[in-house]
Amino acid sequence: MTRFSPRQFATILLAATALWAAVAALCLLGGSGRFGLPENRYVLHVRAQSVLLASLIGAALAVAGVAYQAILKNPLADPYLLGVSSGATLAAYLWRLPPGLALGAVATAFSQQAFALLGALATVAIVFTLASRRGRLDPVTLLLVGVIVNAVNGSIFLFVNAIRPELAGQGGGPLAFLVGGIQTNTEPRPVIVAAILCALLFILLLWLAPQLNVAGLSESEARSLGVRVQRLRWTALFAASLITALAVALSGPIGFVGLICPHLGRRLVGHDARRLLPLSAALGAALLALADTLSRLLIQGINTWLPVGVLTGLLGGPFFLYLLYRQRNATTTDEPA
Repeated sequence: MTRFSPRQFATILLAATALWAAVAALCLLGGSGRFGLPENRYVLHVRAQSVLLASLIGAALAVAGVAYQAILKNPLADPYLLGVSSGATLAAYLWRLPPGLALGAVATAFSQQAFALLGALATVAIVFTLASRRGRLDPVTLLLVGVIVNAVNGSIFLFVNAIRPELAGQGGGPLAFLVGGIQTNTEPRPVIVAAILCALLFILLLWLAPQLNVAGLSESEARSLGVRVQRLRWTALFAASLITALAVALSGPIGFVGLICPHLGRRLVGHDARRLLPLSAALGAALLALADTLSRLLIQGINTWLPVGVLTGLLGGPFFLYLLYRQRNATTTDEPA
């Protein structure tokens, strides 16, 4: 592994911050169907709030994507694979149950964001418990259990919606829970708490970055380099899952940010996680801020608010198919004639 000096880290961190700052400044010019300077301080405040929230969520999802792809040894891995989004979505929906029911009475003790966070963490805990054996985590088993738990949560969501359709309310019905968006009316306290926790978890993943670089090797090779593979898997996956849970609790499921940005970052700085983590965070923040700005600019043209998750899905779907096609061709090329 090549040496990575503090000066190199400071350089990549400064460049990543400058990239995000330039995009964020551009995003402050767009809003509510028009592009230009804000008319007054209130408009500037609303736009800045939206840009900062989108940046926080985008950076969190991108950083989680780097960790998931390294630990699961899968370039197509996404932060939502282990059931985080489905658990948070289901909990946010169940939070609307009337207080007369047992679960509704418990949910009233929390805000909707806090209850969604608890749902995401509970789902991840179930996945880790089912996928672990004698304290060992296997990446393939994790993926399979995550897919199954995602399907079960989705089925429960549809079942509850079928028997209690009034819970969805207005504003898109149940689809509003399935496609994430930037909610500028969120109370400041959960956003601040989420930002602090995400920053601490980001520092933890940066500390683990040298070990993430060898996570793709076999366990025997990683152990020969002094890496305790199982401890790394538990720590990195827990940190990435908690970051994802915090992001989903604030915005709902916004797809493909955690898939696209790590791959864009690798094109620019390579596979070294020490460089990739800060750059992916900046790319995620910039991408989601741009997508949110575009959704605000489209309001006048389509006469409705378009959730930012729709735009990232339209962008990420073809990108995912491209990655799948490229991976298949690489596999075919490596096969003996």
